Amino acid sequence: MSKSPLKKVAMLFAGGPAPAANAVIGTAALAFLNDGIEVLGIKHGYSHLIDYDKSKPLVAGEAYINIGHKDLSHLRTSQGILIGTARTNPGKAVSAPEHLLDPERSAPLKRVYDALCSIGVDALISIGGDDTLKTANKMKLFQDALPAGSKKMPVIHLPKTIDNDYMGIDFTFGYFTAAEFLATEMRNLNYDASAGQAYFLCEAMGRSAGWLAYGAAIAGEAAMVLSVEDIVGDYRSEETVTDTTGKTITRPIMLVDKIVERIVKLMVAREKHGRNYGVLVIAEGMAEYLPYKYLEGIPRDDHGHISIANVSLSKMMAKIIADAYKVTTGKPRKVTGLQLGYESRCAIPHAFDVMLGSQIGVGAYRALVEKGLNGVMVSVGGQLDLSFVPFEELVDPKTLVTKVRFIETGSDFHRLARFVETYIDD
Repeated sequence: MSKSPLKKVAMLFAGGPAPAANAVIGTAALAFLNDGIEVLGIKHGYSHLIDYDKSKPLVAGEAYINIGHKDLSHLRTSQGILIGTARTNPGKAVSAPEHLLDPERSAPLKRVYDALCSIGVDALISIGGDDTLKTANKMKLFQDALPAGSKKMPVIHLPKTIDNDYMGIDFTFGYFTAAEFLATEMRNLNYDASAGQAYFLCEAMGRSAGWLAYGAAIAGEAAMVLSVEDIVGDYRSEETVTDTTGKTITRPIMLVDKIVERIVKLMVAREKHGRNYGVLVIAEGMAEYLPYKYLEGIPRDDHGHISIANVSLSKMMAKIIADAYKVTTGKPRKVTGLQLGYESRCAIPHAFDVMLGSQIGVGAYRALVEKGLNGVMVSVGGQLDLSFVPFEELVDPKTLVTKVRFIETGSDFHRLARFVETYIDD
């Protein structure tokens, strides 16, 4: 039996899926089970916990499952998410530390806390992206503010995003599988484009940074890749608008005409080499930088993000590019916009992502049992060496907002894409 004071841990997954999710869940569960610690898998993120009512206890099999050794067969390399996911955000109303002392704002966090206490949970492991990290930090801070003698559950966070835009870790599990999956699609599209002497404009997932777009473009032999990191200099401006709440704001925007001009210039340059076709890649996060006239009426989620799917950036940009190409050259060229990404999120994980995800899962056990930590994110670097990053190094203590890790403009990785794409004197 374990010498740890922990008898039961809960694990939940939130946000979008990622390849190797089950490697994380499975190895974490195995480590705890082998030490005699019970493991509960909370189903579909915070969606059941946030509505907890003492008069309606959580139901096993509906709100959570008891993960046992029998559940771990072939799990580490399997697709999907054993415990499901959701985007429910119990910390939505908390945007400053003082809000945690406001009973109304912190009520959803309290319901989550009460729900976990009701099933005897001693520690919480959250798996998710930066929004889930923010929630994990708020769960920890909420408990820090509880009266003396209250039950305190350590909170450990495991970083997940195919976007790979996490501070505190070099690569997140699922990134390489997703990049390879999209690269395969791009390589296929290249042959299609060649046959028809046309272009495909692929919109890759990546709301905040361009890691997935760049990785897939490099591996998929795309002719060009652009992401939010490239909206600088001549491609960037500002506009002052009145938002839906009536508030006047000044926001950065991309200069669509300038970006289109660069893409058309590349298409013309390729023609000089006898290549009247190609795959162009843009990151979906560029939609956030569209002038406001393109975003009016677009809904936002619980975390304030616009619904990228409703923008259809690739289709919109494809038409603008085709029209500009005809004006520039006097001839037509078909440009087809495609959104890529969702089909990669539950792909069969590659070996590296299985190894990385497994180490991150084991990291949850080692953080809680071996080191007795609370309020840390598990990180992996080097030869899959584990480290533990305190929440306060990843989350702004005043705004409770996380920091995005962008591709560094001019870095060797960023320059690699410039070396392998069609050269233009830009």
